[in-house]
Amino acid sequence: MIRALVVAVVVMASSAVPAAAAAATYDEYSLMFGRNAGQVWADNQAASQWAWKPLAAGESEISWGNPAAWPPDGGEHFVKDGDWVLLNGYSDHAHNSFNTQRVTAEYIGDANCANLTPIPSNGGRQHYARWTIPLTGYCLKATGTITVGANGAVVHFQHDQIWSPPAPCSNQYLGAQTCVKQHERWSDDNGHPFSLSLERDQYIAKGKGMAFKIDHFFDRTWPAGHPTWHAELRYTWVW
Repeated sequence: MIRALVVAVVVMASSAVPAAAAAATYDEYSLMFGRNAGQVWADNQAASQWAWKPLAAGESEISWGNPAAWPPDGGEHFVKDGDWVLLNGYSDHAHNSFNTQRVTAEYIGDANCANLTPIPSNGGRQHYARWTIPLTGYCLKATGTITVGANGAVVHFQHDQIWSPPAPCSNQYLGAQTCVKQHERWSDDNGHPFSLSLERDQYIAKGKGMAFKIDHFFDRTWPAGHPTWHAELRYTWVW
């Protein structure tokens, strides 16, 4: 999730000027390169769980699922390359296969999703977030396909994201923290005509990890008129 910062150190003739503090990285917020996990609660009960599994230098997989049916059958595979976190695809452990995601077009813009410019391809992997946390918000738009490794089916998708800069946040379990917010909309044609499948905000807290707070506004599986679903991170641990 994040943009490069160049820090200049200027040495004066009479005295040294202290260097600026280093900018935070996506890993400091997401905790993606450690065996970190968390449990998310809603309506006074455990609702979801996540866990990172580092795979190799610069690679990690995150699994999301029901705490009562852990572990889940798959996970999202991320790669760090330069100042980007790239989404490569999805592990399918149930079929011992991999669902490869490849973008056909990507754009980056400001926090209002204006001034969009194309992002050069990096092997077709999705530019998911800037590695260095920027001090201003930014927008990412990606379209492409997911090829199901088990049967060769192809799903078309569009993923729109707005990343907000670090700001104070809090939840009822872990108190006051600093978060970056991801607003995302995901559309696809997975078993239905191409249309919106979900829209939500996720707050990622520095030193705490994913899903510090979630406000889920829309889900294709919900009946009409379903209210916003709110959940908060309650427990974190290293496994």
